[in-house]
Amino acid sequence: MNAHQRRLILATLLAALLFPIASTARPNIIIVITDDQGYPEMSAHGNPKLQTPAMDRMHREGVRLENFHVDPTCAPTRAALMSGRPAFYCGVTHTILERERMRPGVQTLPEALRDAGYATCMTGKWHLGDEKKYRPRQRGFDEVLQHGGGGIGQSFAGTCGDAPGNSYFGPWLLHNGVFKKTEGYCTDEFFNHAIQWMDNQRKTKKPFFAYISTNAPHGPLHVEKKYEQPFLDAGLNGSSAKYYGMIVNIDNNLGKLIDQLAEWEIERETLLIFMTDNGHTGAGARVYQGGMKGGKGSLDEGGSRVPCLLRWPGTLEPKAVNRLTAHIDVLPTLAELGEATLTQPDEVHGKSIVPLLKNPDAAFEDRMIAMHRGRWAIGENPDNFKNTNFAVRGERWRLVGPALYDMEADYAQTTDVAGKHPEVVAKMSAFYDQWWTGARKHMVNEDGNLDQPNPFHVMFHEQQNGPEPKIISKDRWMAKASKKAKPKKGKKSAK
Repeated sequence: MNAHQRRLILATLLAALLFPIASTARPNIIIVITDDQGYPEMSAHGNPKLQTPAMDRMHREGVRLENFHVDPTCAPTRAALMSGRPAFYCGVTHTILERERMRPGVQTLPEALRDAGYATCMTGKWHLGDEKKYRPRQRGFDEVLQHGGGGIGQSFAGTCGDAPGNSYFGPWLLHNGVFKKTEGYCTDEFFNHAIQWMDNQRKTKKPFFAYISTNAPHGPLHVEKKYEQPFLDAGLNGSSAKYYGMIVNIDNNLGKLIDQLAEWEIERETLLIFMTDNGHTGAGARVYQGGMKGGKGSLDEGGSRVPCLLRWPGTLEPKAVNRLTAHIDVLPTLAELGEATLTQPDEVHGKSIVPLLKNPDAAFEDRMIAMHRGRWAIGENPDNFKNTNFAVRGERWRLVGPALYDMEADYAQTTDVAGKHPEVVAKMSAFYDQWWTGARKHMVNEDGNLDQPNPFHVMFHEQQNGPEPKIISKDRWMAKASKKAKPKKGKKSAK
Protein backbone atom coordinates (compact mmCIF):
# COMPACT_ATOMS: atom_id res chain seq x y z
CA MET A 1 0.00 0.00 0.00
CA ASN A 2 1.52 3.33 -1.04
CA ALA A 3 1.35 6.62 0.81
CA HIS A 4 -1.43 8.01 -1.42
CA GLN A 5 -3.65 4.98 -0.76
CA ARG A 6 -3.03 5.27 3.00
CA ARG A 7 -4.04 8.95 2.91
CA LEU A 8 -7.26 8.12 1.03
CA ILE A 9 -8.21 5.44 3.54
CA LEU A 10 -7.44 7.76 6.47
CA ALA A 11 -9.51 10.55 4.89
CA THR A 12 -12.44 8.19 4.36
CA LEU A 13 -12.37 6.97 7.96
CA LEU A 14 -12.10 10.52 9.28
CA ALA A 15 -15.02 11.67 7.13
CA ALA A 16 -17.13 8.79 8.39
CA LEU A 17 -16.51 9.94 11.95
CA LEU A 18 -17.10 13.63 11.28
CA PHE A 19 -20.05 13.32 8.88
CA PRO A 20 -21.83 10.02 9.52
CA ILE A 21 -24.66 9.31 7.09
CA ALA A 22 -26.17 6.42 8.98
CA SER A 23 -28.84 7.88 11.27
CA THR A 24 -31.22 6.37 13.77
CA ALA A 25 -33.99 6.35 11.15
CA ARG A 26 -33.92 5.73 7.43
CA PRO A 27 -34.61 8.85 5.40
CA ASN A 28 -37.69 9.64 3.45
CA ILE A 29 -36.56 9.83 -0.19
CA ILE A 30 -37.84 12.16 -2.90
CA ILE A 31 -36.56 12.19 -6.49
CA VAL A 32 -37.58 15.06 -8.75
CA ILE A 33 -36.58 14.42 -12.38
CA THR A 34 -37.38 16.77 -15.24
CA ASP A 35 -37.59 16.04 -18.95
CA ASP A 36 -35.18 17.62 -21.49
CA GLN A 37 -33.64 20.13 -19.08
CA GLY A 38 -29.89 20.15 -19.55
CA TYR A 39 -27.02 21.02 -17.23
CA PRO A 40 -26.93 24.66 -18.48
CA GLU A 41 -30.56 25.36 -17.49
CA MET A 42 -29.84 26.59 -13.97
CA SER A 43 -28.71 30.04 -12.89
CA ALA A 44 -26.19 28.39 -10.53
CA HIS A 45 -24.58 26.88 -13.65
CA GLY A 46 -24.05 30.29 -15.21
CA ASN A 47 -27.18 30.66 -17.31
CA PRO A 48 -27.44 34.38 -18.11
CA LYS A 49 -31.18 34.42 -18.87
CA LEU A 50 -32.71 32.03 -16.33
CA GLN A 51 -33.26 32.41 -12.59
CA THR A 52 -33.85 29.16 -10.66
CA PRO A 53 -33.74 30.03 -6.93
CA ALA A 54 -34.96 26.65 -5.65
CA MET A 55 -32.51 24.66 -7.77
CA ASP A 56 -29.79 27.11 -6.76
CA ARG A 57 -30.70 26.58 -3.11
CA MET A 58 -30.23 22.84 -3.51
CA HIS A 59 -26.95 23.54 -5.30
CA ARG A 60 -25.84 25.74 -2.38
CA GLU A 61 -27.12 23.62 0.51
CA GLY A 62 -26.52 20.06 -0.72
CA VAL A 63 -24.14 17.71 -2.44
CA ARG A 64 -23.49 18.55 -6.09
CA LEU A 65 -22.54 15.67 -8.36
CA GLU A 66 -20.54 17.66 -10.89
CA ASN A 67 -19.69 14.78 -13.21
CA PHE A 68 -23.05 12.98 -13.26
CA HIS A 69 -24.16 11.28 -16.48
CA VAL A 70 -27.32 9.76 -17.94
CA ASP A 71 -28.38 8.45 -21.34
CA PRO A 72 -28.91 10.92 -24.21
CA THR A 73 -32.69 10.28 -24.36
CA CYS A 74 -35.48 9.87 -21.83
CA ALA A 75 -36.81 6.28 -21.59
CA PRO A 76 -33.28 4.79 -21.42
CA THR A 77 -32.36 7.10 -18.55
CA ARG A 78 -35.50 6.13 -16.65
CA ALA A 79 -34.80 2.43 -17.13
CA ALA A 80 -31.27 2.86 -15.77
CA LEU A 81 -32.50 4.96 -12.85
CA MET A 82 -35.14 2.41 -11.87
CA SER A 83 -32.91 -0.65 -12.29
CA GLY A 84 -29.30 0.28 -11.55
CA ARG A 85 -28.25 -1.24 -14.86
CA PRO A 86 -27.79 0.18 -18.38
CA ALA A 87 -30.98 0.65 -20.37
CA PHE A 88 -30.05 -1.91 -23.04
CA TYR A 89 -29.70 -4.48 -20.26
CA CYS A 90 -33.37 -3.76 -19.45
CA GLY A 91 -34.53 -4.17 -23.04
CA VAL A 92 -34.92 -0.41 -23.57
CA THR A 93 -33.27 0.64 -26.84
CA HIS A 94 -35.67 3.40 -27.96
CA THR A 95 -38.29 5.78 -26.63
CA ILE A 96 -41.15 4.33 -28.73
CA LEU A 97 -42.11 1.34 -30.95
CA GLU A 98 -42.31 -1.16 -28.04
CA ARG A 99 -38.62 -0.69 -27.32
CA GLU A 100 -39.33 1.66 -24.39
CA ARG A 101 -40.68 -1.20 -22.25
CA MET A 102 -38.53 -2.22 -19.25
CA ARG A 103 -38.41 -5.99 -19.33
CA PRO A 104 -40.31 -7.89 -16.61
CA GLY A 105 -38.27 -9.54 -13.89
CA VAL A 106 -35.88 -6.62 -13.40
CA GLN A 107 -35.94 -5.53 -9.75
CA THR A 108 -36.78 -1.83 -9.54
CA LEU A 109 -35.92 0.86 -7.02
CA PRO A 110 -39.52 1.20 -5.74
CA GLU A 111 -39.77 -2.58 -5.38
CA ALA A 112 -36.61 -2.68 -3.29
CA LEU A 113 -37.73 0.22 -1.07
CA ARG A 114 -41.31 -1.05 -0.77
CA ASP A 115 -40.05 -4.45 0.35
CA ALA A 116 -37.90 -2.67 2.94
CA GLY A 117 -40.99 -1.02 4.44
CA TYR A 118 -41.29 2.22 2.44
CA ALA A 119 -44.56 3.63 1.14
CA THR A 120 -44.07 4.46 -2.54
CA CYS A 121 -45.61 7.07 -4.87
CA MET A 122 -45.00 8.12 -8.46
CA THR A 123 -46.46 11.11 -10.28
CA GLY A 124 -45.93 12.21 -13.87
CA LYS A 125 -43.95 10.52 -16.61
CA TRP A 126 -43.22 6.77 -16.44
CA HIS A 127 -42.30 5.95 -20.07
CA LEU A 128 -41.26 2.35 -19.43
CA GLY A 129 -44.31 0.61 -20.85
CA ASP A 130 -48.02 1.31 -20.97
CA GLU A 131 -49.40 -2.23 -21.00
CA LYS A 132 -50.59 -3.28 -17.55
CA LYS A 133 -47.66 -5.54 -16.63
CA TYR A 134 -45.20 -2.72 -17.36
CA ARG A 135 -46.98 0.10 -15.53
CA PRO A 136 -45.58 1.65 -12.33
CA ARG A 137 -48.16 0.01 -10.03
CA GLN A 138 -46.88 -3.36 -11.23
CA ARG A 139 -43.25 -2.27 -10.73
CA GLY A 140 -43.32 -1.26 -7.06
CA PHE A 141 -45.33 1.94 -6.69
CA ASP A 142 -48.36 1.90 -4.34
CA GLU A 143 -49.74 5.29 -5.42
CA VAL A 144 -49.59 6.48 -9.03
CA LEU A 145 -50.83 9.54 -10.93
CA GLN A 146 -49.41 9.30 -14.44
CA HIS A 147 -49.78 10.14 -18.09
CA GLY A 148 -49.04 7.56 -20.76
CA GLY A 149 -46.30 7.22 -23.34
CA GLY A 150 -43.44 9.66 -23.48
CA GLY A 151 -45.52 12.81 -23.19
CA ILE A 152 -48.99 14.17 -22.54
CA GLY A 153 -51.16 13.74 -25.65
CA GLN A 154 -48.55 11.70 -27.56
CA SER A 155 -49.33 8.35 -29.21
CA PHE A 156 -47.21 6.08 -31.39
CA ALA A 157 -47.49 2.77 -33.21
CA GLY A 158 -47.96 -0.11 -30.77
CA THR A 159 -48.77 0.29 -27.09
CA CYS A 160 -46.90 3.53 -26.33
CA GLY A 161 -49.25 6.49 -25.93
CA ASP A 162 -51.32 8.74 -23.72
CA ALA A 163 -55.06 9.35 -23.42
CA PRO A 164 -56.38 10.70 -26.75
CA GLY A 165 -56.48 14.44 -27.21
CA ASN A 166 -54.86 15.15 -23.86
CA SER A 167 -53.61 18.61 -22.86
CA TYR A 168 -50.96 20.10 -20.54
CA PHE A 169 -53.76 22.14 -18.95
CA GLY A 170 -56.28 20.04 -17.02
CA PRO A 171 -55.02 16.71 -18.36
CA TRP A 172 -56.70 13.37 -17.91
CA LEU A 173 -54.33 11.34 -15.71
CA LEU A 174 -54.41 7.69 -14.74
CA HIS A 175 -54.82 7.51 -10.96
CA ASN A 176 -54.28 3.99 -9.65
CA GLY A 177 -55.80 2.52 -12.80
CA VAL A 178 -58.72 4.96 -13.19
CA PHE A 179 -58.70 8.09 -15.34
CA LYS A 180 -59.10 11.32 -13.41
CA LYS A 181 -59.77 14.76 -14.91
CA THR A 182 -57.50 17.35 -13.33
CA GLU A 183 -57.94 21.11 -13.36
CA GLY A 184 -54.50 22.69 -13.31
CA TYR A 185 -51.26 22.77 -15.27
CA CYS A 186 -49.64 19.33 -15.50
CA THR A 187 -46.47 20.10 -13.48
CA ASP A 188 -48.53 21.70 -10.71
CA GLU A 189 -50.77 18.64 -10.60
CA PHE A 190 -47.84 16.24 -10.29
CA PHE A 191 -46.24 18.18 -7.41
CA ASN A 192 -49.54 18.89 -5.63
CA HIS A 193 -50.60 15.25 -5.70
CA ALA A 194 -47.23 14.06 -4.44
CA ILE A 195 -47.21 16.65 -1.64
CA GLN A 196 -50.71 15.65 -0.52
CA TRP A 197 -49.65 12.00 -0.51
CA MET A 198 -46.53 12.83 1.53
CA ASP A 199 -48.65 14.74 4.02
CA ASN A 200 -50.75 11.63 4.58
CA GLN A 201 -47.69 9.39 4.86
CA ARG A 202 -45.73 11.52 7.32
CA LYS A 203 -48.51 11.13 9.86
CA THR A 204 -48.03 7.35 9.82
CA LYS A 205 -44.31 7.66 10.72
CA LYS A 206 -43.58 5.18 7.92
CA PRO A 207 -40.70 6.17 5.61
CA PHE A 208 -41.77 7.13 2.12
CA PHE A 209 -40.32 7.25 -1.38
CA ALA A 210 -41.81 9.77 -3.81
CA TYR A 211 -40.82 9.95 -7.48
CA ILE A 212 -41.96 13.20 -9.13
CA SER A 213 -41.25 12.90 -12.84
CA THR A 214 -42.33 15.93 -14.86
CA ASN A 215 -42.98 15.85 -18.60
CA ALA A 216 -41.86 19.50 -18.71
CA PRO A 217 -39.94 21.12 -20.29
CA HIS A 218 -40.30 18.48 -23.04
CA GLY A 219 -42.13 19.62 -26.16
CA PRO A 220 -44.72 20.47 -27.21
CA LEU A 221 -43.91 23.63 -25.30
CA HIS A 222 -46.99 24.77 -23.37
CA VAL A 223 -46.97 27.00 -20.29
CA GLU A 224 -49.01 29.82 -18.82
CA LYS A 225 -48.31 33.19 -20.39
CA LYS A 226 -47.10 34.65 -17.09
CA TYR A 227 -44.12 32.29 -17.20
CA GLU A 228 -43.36 32.86 -20.87
CA GLN A 229 -43.76 36.64 -21.08
CA PRO A 230 -40.67 37.73 -19.08
CA PHE A 231 -38.45 35.83 -21.51
CA LEU A 232 -40.21 37.27 -24.54
CA ASP A 233 -39.65 40.70 -23.00
CA ALA A 234 -35.96 39.81 -22.61
CA GLY A 235 -35.70 39.11 -26.34
CA LEU A 236 -35.89 35.30 -26.45
CA ASN A 237 -37.82 33.72 -29.31
CA GLY A 238 -41.14 31.96 -28.70
CA SER A 239 -39.91 28.39 -28.24
CA SER A 240 -37.02 29.38 -25.93
CA ALA A 241 -39.32 31.65 -23.91
CA LYS A 242 -41.80 28.81 -23.40
CA TYR A 243 -39.04 26.32 -22.59
CA TYR A 244 -37.53 28.62 -19.97
CA GLY A 245 -40.97 29.46 -18.62
CA MET A 246 -41.67 25.75 -18.08
CA ILE A 247 -38.42 25.47 -16.09
CA VAL A 248 -39.37 28.47 -13.93
CA ASN A 249 -42.67 26.75 -13.17
CA ILE A 250 -40.80 23.60 -12.16
CA ASP A 251 -38.48 25.65 -9.96
CA ASN A 252 -41.46 27.29 -8.24
CA ASN A 253 -42.90 23.87 -7.46
CA LEU A 254 -39.54 22.61 -6.20
CA GLY A 255 -39.32 25.62 -3.89
CA LYS A 256 -42.82 24.92 -2.61
CA LEU A 257 -41.81 21.33 -1.87
CA ILE A 258 -38.69 22.40 0.03
CA ASP A 259 -40.71 24.89 2.08
CA GLN A 260 -43.34 22.25 2.81
CA LEU A 261 -40.77 19.80 4.17
CA ALA A 262 -39.55 22.55 6.53
CA GLU A 263 -43.10 23.42 7.60
CA TRP A 264 -43.77 19.76 8.38
CA GLU A 265 -40.45 19.68 10.29
CA ILE A 266 -39.25 16.63 8.35
CA GLU A 267 -36.56 18.13 6.10
CA ARG A 268 -33.84 16.72 8.38
CA GLU A 269 -35.43 13.29 7.92
CA THR A 270 -35.74 13.60 4.14
CA LEU A 271 -33.25 13.16 1.29
CA LEU A 272 -34.36 15.27 -1.69
CA ILE A 273 -32.73 14.63 -5.07
CA PHE A 274 -33.07 16.83 -8.13
CA MET A 275 -31.87 15.62 -11.54
CA THR A 276 -32.78 15.65 -15.23
CA ASP A 277 -33.01 12.92 -17.84
CA ASN A 278 -30.76 14.08 -20.72
CA GLY A 279 -29.27 17.14 -22.34
CA HIS A 280 -31.29 20.13 -23.42
CA THR A 281 -33.12 20.62 -26.70
CA GLY A 282 -32.53 23.36 -29.24
CA ALA A 283 -34.82 25.73 -27.34
CA GLY A 284 -32.22 25.79 -24.58
CA ALA A 285 -29.09 25.29 -26.66
CA ARG A 286 -29.65 28.40 -28.77
CA VAL A 287 -29.58 30.52 -25.61
CA TYR A 288 -26.79 29.01 -23.48
CA GLN A 289 -24.62 25.94 -24.03
CA GLY A 290 -22.59 26.03 -20.81
CA GLY A 291 -19.32 25.32 -22.59
CA MET A 292 -20.37 21.82 -23.63
CA LYS A 293 -20.75 20.21 -27.03
CA GLY A 294 -24.07 18.58 -27.90
CA GLY A 295 -27.50 18.25 -26.37
CA LYS A 296 -30.37 15.78 -26.27
CA GLY A 297 -29.66 12.74 -28.45
CA SER A 298 -25.96 13.58 -28.72
CA LEU A 299 -23.19 11.26 -27.55
CA ASP A 300 -21.11 14.28 -26.61
CA GLU A 301 -20.85 15.74 -23.12
CA GLY A 302 -23.89 17.98 -23.49
CA GLY A 303 -26.07 14.96 -24.23
CA SER A 304 -25.30 13.05 -21.05
CA ARG A 305 -23.99 15.38 -18.35
CA VAL A 306 -26.87 16.69 -16.25
CA PRO A 307 -27.38 18.24 -12.81
CA CYS A 308 -27.78 15.96 -9.81
CA LEU A 309 -28.27 17.68 -6.46
CA LEU A 310 -28.84 15.93 -3.12
CA ARG A 311 -30.15 17.85 -0.11
CA TRP A 312 -30.43 16.28 3.36
CA PRO A 313 -30.06 18.99 6.03
CA GLY A 314 -28.14 17.95 9.11
CA THR A 315 -26.71 14.87 7.43
CA LEU A 316 -25.14 15.85 4.11
CA GLU A 317 -22.66 18.71 4.27
CA PRO A 318 -22.68 21.04 1.23
CA LYS A 319 -19.94 19.97 -1.15
CA ALA A 320 -19.04 19.23 -4.77
CA VAL A 321 -18.26 15.68 -5.88
CA ASN A 322 -16.18 15.60 -9.05
CA ARG A 323 -15.81 11.83 -9.48
CA LEU A 324 -17.64 10.10 -12.34
CA THR A 325 -21.17 9.14 -11.24
CA ALA A 326 -24.27 8.11 -13.16
CA HIS A 327 -27.96 7.26 -13.15
CA ILE A 328 -27.13 3.58 -12.53
CA ASP A 329 -25.71 4.58 -9.12
CA VAL A 330 -29.03 5.86 -7.77
CA LEU A 331 -30.53 2.43 -7.01
CA PRO A 332 -27.58 0.96 -5.05
CA THR A 333 -27.05 4.25 -3.20
CA LEU A 334 -30.67 4.57 -2.09
CA ALA A 335 -30.88 0.87 -1.32
CA GLU A 336 -27.97 1.29 1.10
CA LEU A 337 -29.46 4.38 2.74
CA GLY A 338 -32.92 2.78 2.90
CA GLU A 339 -31.56 -0.57 4.15
CA ALA A 340 -33.18 -2.32 1.21
CA THR A 341 -32.09 -5.67 -0.21
CA LEU A 342 -31.02 -5.99 -3.83
CA THR A 343 -32.31 -9.35 -5.03
CA GLN A 344 -30.19 -9.28 -8.21
CA PRO A 345 -26.93 -7.66 -7.03
CA ASP A 346 -24.78 -9.31 -9.69
CA GLU A 347 -26.86 -7.67 -12.43
CA VAL A 348 -26.59 -4.16 -10.98
CA HIS A 349 -23.90 -2.14 -12.77
CA GLY A 350 -24.11 0.94 -10.56
CA LYS A 351 -22.16 1.61 -7.37
CA SER A 352 -23.27 3.05 -4.07
CA ILE A 353 -21.82 6.55 -3.85
CA VAL A 354 -22.40 6.83 -0.10
CA PRO A 355 -18.61 7.14 0.47
CA LEU A 356 -18.53 10.18 -1.84
CA LEU A 357 -21.52 11.75 -0.12
CA LYS A 358 -19.51 11.60 3.10
CA ASN A 359 -16.23 12.72 1.58
CA PRO A 360 -15.66 13.76 -2.06
CA ASP A 361 -12.04 12.59 -1.75
CA ALA A 362 -12.97 9.12 -0.52
CA ALA A 363 -11.41 6.08 -2.13
CA PHE A 364 -13.60 5.30 -5.14
CA GLU A 365 -12.62 3.02 -8.00
CA ASP A 366 -11.90 4.58 -11.39
CA ARG A 367 -14.55 3.49 -13.84
CA MET A 368 -15.97 3.75 -17.34
CA ILE A 369 -19.60 4.14 -18.39
CA ALA A 370 -20.92 3.19 -21.84
CA MET A 371 -23.91 4.73 -23.58
CA HIS A 372 -25.60 4.27 -26.94
CA ARG A 373 -28.26 6.35 -28.62
CA GLY A 374 -30.16 3.29 -29.90
CA ARG A 375 -33.19 4.24 -31.98
CA TRP A 376 -32.36 2.16 -35.07
CA ALA A 377 -35.21 1.63 -37.50
CA ILE A 378 -37.91 -1.04 -37.26
CA GLY A 379 -36.69 -4.48 -38.28
CA GLU A 380 -32.98 -3.62 -38.26
CA ASN A 381 -30.38 -5.89 -36.67
CA PRO A 382 -28.96 -4.04 -33.64
CA ASP A 383 -25.50 -5.47 -34.30
CA ASN A 384 -25.32 -3.40 -37.48
CA PHE A 385 -25.41 -0.30 -35.25
CA LYS A 386 -22.99 -1.38 -32.57
CA ASN A 387 -20.25 0.97 -33.70
CA THR A 388 -22.40 4.00 -34.47
CA ASN A 389 -23.87 6.50 -32.01
CA PHE A 390 -22.04 5.21 -28.94
CA ALA A 391 -19.75 6.75 -26.34
CA VAL A 392 -17.66 5.67 -23.37
CA ARG A 393 -17.03 8.14 -20.54
CA GLY A 394 -14.13 7.66 -18.14
CA GLU A 395 -12.85 9.85 -15.34
CA ARG A 396 -10.69 11.81 -17.79
CA TRP A 397 -11.51 10.65 -21.30
CA ARG A 398 -14.56 10.55 -23.55
CA LEU A 399 -14.58 8.16 -26.51
CA VAL A 400 -17.21 9.12 -29.10
CA GLY A 401 -17.10 6.54 -31.86
CA PRO A 402 -13.53 6.58 -33.12
CA ALA A 403 -12.77 10.04 -31.64
CA LEU A 404 -11.15 10.54 -28.24
CA TYR A 405 -11.34 13.71 -26.14
CA ASP A 406 -9.39 14.72 -23.06
CA MET A 407 -12.18 16.18 -20.92
CA GLU A 408 -9.74 17.72 -18.45
CA ALA A 409 -7.76 19.67 -21.05
CA ASP A 410 -10.49 20.13 -23.69
CA TYR A 411 -13.90 20.20 -22.09
CA ALA A 412 -15.53 21.66 -25.23
CA GLN A 413 -14.31 18.66 -27.29
CA THR A 414 -12.55 20.67 -29.96
CA THR A 415 -9.65 18.29 -30.63
CA ASP A 416 -9.64 14.54 -31.33
CA VAL A 417 -6.55 13.07 -29.62
CA ALA A 418 -7.15 9.41 -30.52
CA GLY A 419 -3.94 9.31 -32.55
CA LYS A 420 -1.89 10.47 -29.58
CA HIS A 421 -3.37 7.99 -27.11
CA PRO A 422 -4.00 4.67 -28.91
CA GLU A 423 -3.67 2.75 -25.64
CA VAL A 424 -6.59 4.72 -24.14
CA VAL A 425 -8.72 4.10 -27.24
CA ALA A 426 -7.91 0.38 -27.08
CA LYS A 427 -8.83 0.13 -23.39
CA MET A 428 -12.11 2.01 -23.77
CA SER A 429 -13.01 0.12 -26.95
CA ALA A 430 -12.44 -3.22 -25.21
CA PHE A 431 -14.70 -2.11 -22.36
CA TYR A 432 -17.39 -1.13 -24.85
CA ASP A 433 -17.13 -4.43 -26.75
CA GLN A 434 -17.70 -6.32 -23.51
CA TRP A 435 -20.58 -4.01 -22.57
CA TRP A 436 -22.32 -4.55 -25.93
CA THR A 437 -21.91 -8.33 -25.76
CA GLY A 438 -23.52 -8.35 -22.32
CA ALA A 439 -26.35 -6.07 -23.42
CA ARG A 440 -27.21 -7.93 -26.59
CA LYS A 441 -28.98 -10.88 -24.95
CA HIS A 442 -31.25 -8.52 -22.99
CA MET A 443 -32.66 -6.69 -26.03
CA VAL A 444 -35.98 -8.49 -25.82
CA ASN A 445 -38.23 -5.82 -27.36
CA GLU A 446 -36.88 -5.64 -30.90
CA ASP A 447 -39.77 -7.55 -32.51
CA GLY A 448 -42.73 -6.10 -30.61
CA ASN A 449 -46.18 -6.16 -32.22
CA LEU A 450 -46.96 -2.65 -33.42
CA ASP A 451 -50.33 -3.43 -35.02
CA GLN A 452 -52.50 -3.15 -31.91
CA PRO A 453 -54.50 -0.41 -30.16
CA ASN A 454 -52.91 1.63 -27.44
CA PRO A 455 -54.00 0.44 -23.96
CA PHE A 456 -54.47 4.01 -22.67
CA HIS A 457 -56.86 4.66 -25.59
CA VAL A 458 -58.75 1.45 -24.82
CA MET A 459 -59.02 2.21 -21.09
CA PHE A 460 -60.05 5.80 -21.75
CA HIS A 461 -62.80 4.65 -24.11
CA GLU A 462 -64.05 2.07 -21.61
CA GLN A 463 -63.99 4.40 -18.59
CA GLN A 464 -64.93 7.75 -20.11
CA ASN A 465 -66.82 6.76 -23.27
CA GLY A 466 -64.15 8.56 -25.24
CA PRO A 467 -63.29 8.07 -28.92
CA GLU A 468 -63.03 4.54 -30.25
CA PRO A 469 -59.44 3.29 -29.95
CA LYS A 470 -57.55 3.25 -33.22
CA ILE A 471 -54.51 1.33 -34.39
CA ILE A 472 -51.63 3.56 -35.45
CA SER A 473 -50.20 1.29 -38.08
CA LYS A 474 -46.68 -0.01 -38.35
CA ASP A 475 -46.75 0.83 -42.07
CA ARG A 476 -47.09 4.52 -41.25
CA TRP A 477 -43.92 4.42 -39.17
CA MET A 478 -42.04 2.39 -41.77
CA ALA A 479 -42.96 4.98 -44.42
CA LYS A 480 -42.03 7.83 -42.11
CA ALA A 481 -38.61 6.30 -41.39
CA SER A 482 -38.02 5.62 -45.09
CA LYS A 483 -38.88 9.22 -45.99
CA LYS A 484 -36.43 10.54 -43.39
CA ALA A 485 -33.68 8.33 -44.76
CA LYS A 486 -33.95 9.79 -48.30
CA PRO A 487 -31.87 12.88 -49.12
CA LYS A 488 -33.85 16.07 -49.69
CA LYS A 489 -34.32 17.20 -53.24
CA GLY A 490 -31.46 19.32 -54.45
CA LYS A 491 -29.06 18.09 -51.77
CA LYS A 492 -26.43 15.44 -51.99
CA SER A 493 -26.59 12.57 -49.57
CA ALA A 494 -23.88 12.35 -46.92
CA LYS A 495 -21.04 10.02 -47.78
